[in-house]
Amino acid sequence: MASKSKGNRIQVILECTEHKKSGKPGTSRYITTKNKKNTPSRMEIKKFNPILNKMTIHKEIK
Repeated sequence: MASKSKGNRIQVILECTEHKKSGKPGTSRYITTKNKKNTPSRMEIKKFNPILNKMTIHKEIK
């Protein structure tokens, strides 16, 4: 039996914008879902970066 489709919801990866500039090893990424009809542009959310130990802007990557 096939799984039910969630409609317009797609899974996206959010990556920290400040982490590359810091020079510290590793990456801060989050996985979330969005409705592509309501938000066709790329998402930007403030999330916690555990490596930098502060809130930073995370942008959607392809």
